Order: sequence, then C-alpha cells, then structure tokens
Amino acid sequence: MTERTHLSRRQLLKIGSMAAGCGVLGLGLGQAQAADKKNRPNILWLTSEDNSIFWVSCYGGPNCKTPNLDKLAAEGFRYTHCFSNGAVCAPTRSTWITGMYAISNGTQPMRSRNEIPHDRIKYYPDLLRQAGYHTSNWTKTDYNIGGRPDRACWDVLDQKKRFGWRERRPDQRFFAVVNTTSSHESRAHGSTENTRNDPGRMTLHSYHPDLPGIRGSYAKYADAMEKMDSDIGESLAALKADGLHEDTIVIYCSDHGGVMPRSKRFLYSSGTHCPLIVRIPEKYKHLWPAEKPGMTVDRLVSFVDMPKTWLSLAGAEVPDTFQGTIFLGQGTEPEPQYHLSFRERADERCDCVRMIRDKRYAYYKNYMPYAPAGQYLEYLWQIQAAPAWEQHHREGKTNEITGRFFRPRVSEEFYDTVADFDNVQNLIEAPQHQERIARMRQALRKRQLELYDSGLLPETMRARRARAHNLTIYEMVRDPKLYPLASYLDAADRALARRADDLPAFVKGLSDPDDGLRYWAVVGLHLLENRAAPAVATLEKALADEADEVKIMAAWTLVKLGRKETGLACLRRLLKEGTTIERELFNVLDWMEEDAVPLVREYLAAHPKKATNILAKIAQDHGIDLPR
Repeated sequence: MTERTHLSRRQLLKIGSMAAGCGVLGLGLGQAQAADKKNRPNILWLTSEDNSIFWVSCYGGPNCKTPNLDKLAAEGFRYTHCFSNGAVCAPTRSTWITGMYAISNGTQPMRSRNEIPHDRIKYYPDLLRQAGYHTSNWTKTDYNIGGRPDRACWDVLDQKKRFGWRERRPDQRFFAVVNTTSSHESRAHGSTENTRNDPGRMTLHSYHPDLPGIRGSYAKYADAMEKMDSDIGESLAALKADGLHEDTIVIYCSDHGGVMPRSKRFLYSSGTHCPLIVRIPEKYKHLWPAEKPGMTVDRLVSFVDMPKTWLSLAGAEVPDTFQGTIFLGQGTEPEPQYHLSFRERADERCDCVRMIRDKRYAYYKNYMPYAPAGQYLEYLWQIQAAPAWEQHHREGKTNEITGRFFRPRVSEEFYDTVADFDNVQNLIEAPQHQERIARMRQALRKRQLELYDSGLLPETMRARRARAHNLTIYEMVRDPKLYPLASYLDAADRALARRADDLPAFVKGLSDPDDGLRYWAVVGLHLLENRAAPAVATLEKALADEADEVKIMAAWTLVKLGRKETGLACLRRLLKEGTTIERELFNVLDWMEEDAVPLVREYLAAHPKKATNILAKIAQDHGIDLPR
C-alpha cells in the first residue's frame, strides 16, 4: 500500500471524526469517501498569455493597472517565486498537460508535435475526469504533442462556452480553465498610435534603449494587459453570479513572460518569472498556504508542479510519471531547492539553453553560444520595439548592455536576480560566487540526467534517430545505448569550455561512430576559433560526414579559419542538392553574416520562392535584390 493511500485514509478518518456535529459520526468507509467526494473543491484556473510579473501591478509592475488581479491577491495568496519552465507557449502547455518537463518527452521544440507513448503518459484532465470532475477549457490547447487530438481530454472545449462549468451535471465538481488571449504577443503588433497609456510614462527594462518605437510598444502592451485584467474580472463575476464563489479555489497565472523583445522565448527573469495568485474560500482554510488571505507565499513553484498539485487538491490519482512537486494543500511535498527552465527552437530560430535557479540566483548554460540571443524572428519583429532596437544597434548606438542581445554569447551566465532583475550583470567570473556556481552546475547536470534531457542532440538528429528505431523520442532517450546522455553532457561541457588543450579530444571525437559525439566535437572546434587551425584537415574530412549537422558546422568553422572556398563549396552543395535540415542550414547562413551573402544571393536567384523568413531578412540586411 502506498504512502498516499495511508494519507488518504487518515484524512477520511479525520473527516469522519469532525462530522459528528453534522449527524454523520460513525459513517462507514464508503460513506466517508462519499462525504469526502462531495466536499472536494471546485477549481477554476484562470490563465493569461505572455506576461511576467513586470506587467502586474500587485507585483509592483510600473506600467499598467490590474485592479482585478490586485483584488484577487488581496483575497487570496500571492506567490512571489513562480517560474515558467518553457518561456514560450507550446512547450509550456506540453509540460502542463502531461505534468512532465517537455525536454523529458521530446516535445520542447516549438510546434514540433512529436509523439509520446500515450498509453504510459496520462493528461491531467483525464485523471480529473476519472475522479468524477467535470472538465472544461476555454479554449487553449496547443499541447505540441502528436498522436492524440488536443481536445480529447476535456468534457467541454468550445469557443462559445466560456464558462464551461455551466455544462456539468447538478452538484458535480468541476475543474475549469478559462484562458484570456488579450495579453498575447500579437496584441503588441502593429501601430502604436493612440494608446490609452502614455508612452512617455513607461518604465523600460535596462537592456532596452530609450526609443519612441520601444516606448510605443510598451504602452500598447500596457493597454492589452489592462484588457486582460478586465477579462479576469468577468470570469470572477460569472463565478460569483453562479453562486460558486465560496466553493471554488481560484488560481491565476500567466503561461510565461513577455512580450517585449528579450522576454518571451528567453529564460531571463522577464521571460520566466510569472504571477501566481491563489484564492481559497474560508470553508477550505485548512488548505491555506499562509496564515490569512492577503499574505504572500515565497515558496519556489515551477509550472511543472501545477498539474500534480491540481490532482492532489481534487483527490485524484497522481501517477508516477508526474515530475513536479505538490506545493499546496494537505498533500504538500517538501519545497525543491531549484527551478529548471529550458529553451530550444522557437518557430524558425534554433537555440538551446538550460537555466537552473533558486529564489535569488540563476545559472545559465548556452549550448549554442555562437548564435546571438537576438536573432531575427519574423513573428517577434512585428512588434515595433524589435526592429527599432535592431536598427539602433546596426547604427552603432547601443552600449554594452543594450547591444549584448545582438552579439554571440558566452557559454555560461550567472545573475543575482534580486539585485539585477533584468539579468544584465553577468557574474559568472565573480570570485565570491564560484562555489555557488559549481553547486548549480552540478545540480543542473543531475537534473538533466534524472529527466533524460532530450536536448543534447540537435533537434533533427534526435528525431532521425528515434524514427530509425521506430521509437518516440521519449523512449529513445531512455535507452542508454541509443542516447548516452552522460557522454553527451561531458562532450558538450568540453566544447563549451573553449580550452585549447582539448583540441586533440575534438579531433579524435570527429571520428567517433556516434554522430552526436561528432557533433559536439565540431562545435568544440568551432568555439576554439583560430586556435582550431591545426585541425583544418580533420574539418575538411568532416565535410563528408553522414550527418548534415556535422557538415554544416565543419563548413562554417573552415570559413572562419580562412578556408572560405572549401567551406562555402560544402554549403553550396547542400543548398543545391537539398538537405533534411534546411531550417538549420538557413540559421547558420544568417549567423555567418557577410561570409554567406554570395551563397544566399545565388540561391535566391535560382529559388525566389525561398525568399521568406530568414533568407528574406538576410537579403534585406545585405542589399540582395530579390527576384520580382
């Protein structure tokens, strides 16, 4: 018998003893279970899109007013250290629906729809329904998972039925998601004329230069946030009008941070530090996380904790697959020491970052530091702030802080997020933090191994390997013969360290039978820059590698080492003959800057329909005339 079953029986006995004054003393176990089932709370989960704590006034947000959320916080409990795992929508929702980190399932690349073994991994609404709850969702799915329709786990998922609890049976307990899109990134797109909020009164993050286009975008998003707050008020009013206010736990959070450039999609505080407010009625005060409403709670909460916690509050089964920690209620588990976030491909742009943090300090490992954080991304660039900031940088007007976004990165970053919420003072070399940094490095590695972090192979390589063995990525990464994660972590660390003494190891690694280890070897040579010159012959051999991921990095490295003709010839062949990793190739062509311009010019002349997204931006930036 599990400990959870023991706890459940103790709770039932407590219910029976407390019910004497209600005439139910002496109930049998079945009757006690029925009484417990009837007394379970309804749960209303209100979510908004794309806003960090910076945009919520009860968290000290300076740019807009959110009175409905402020009132909810006064009536409930405001969590001060809640963090998104994914920093962008689809990977975040993949983590939520499964209760598992997306990197553990292979569902972290944006809109990848990789499959998982659905017979082994249950969605949390399935388990709520099994426990007798009516479940509804208005109407955000986007779970980034193949093999099952997103809406199949809900009783009601209908754009016309905002308050889905109204569809349940009489007296049936409900779990309802009401998602507002009013704060979505798209609400900041386009013209910034005639905003309600005054652009001149906006408080900017320190990494943003003070430009009219940036101020206007801030003001437009402040307007959107105030509309979002109004949506929250409407949902709360509907709950009260239906007489359910005192029977329902209300939870509010955003799905990640955003939306000004360098927030959404990025693992800095503005992209991951999210509001979390929980209102628990008086009748469920035994579930309160603090002494009384209106108080703050400083417990560290990760988004992956939420579905497990909702199941616990509902008295539903919590399978062993769920990787979070219950943070609320009678099943509360010990507070974790660290939170983990991940970043990989977002839309057309490739990247790979891991971040681990406690309540104050955040440690980052950039697995693709040769790529600038501020890569052009077509959707993001529809916010006026993005092109305005980029143009300011191209004109040479940014400084060390405002220009760093557009430059290649260092391998590691470390921030004091209390003194530096904007994460602009990298303390990775600070002597006073070296012991802490070493502990956090080890903690990150330990967590990656525990979760079977699938991101230590390039996205296309891991998918190709899983297909070759007729496995999901989830299954493939749990087979150490197919995915020797410890070896990949070692190889990646060696590459990111950029030590010239490791050159022989990189040369040897390029002949390894495992294409993942060959990939990390070529990355290591690339990051050595001119110190990799003795390996030119090895890099030239790598141009014939079976894995195009290795070929492309070897070619780029040769170009940087002055062997432009040889490196560009390989890339030209890949463009002409085609590759299954075209998106990755286009990313590298952009990162190569001037060196790739001749290739892009001749390629677009022959393939004018390819003049979209990344290639169109390269053409624009470098004066390439596009075919009409």
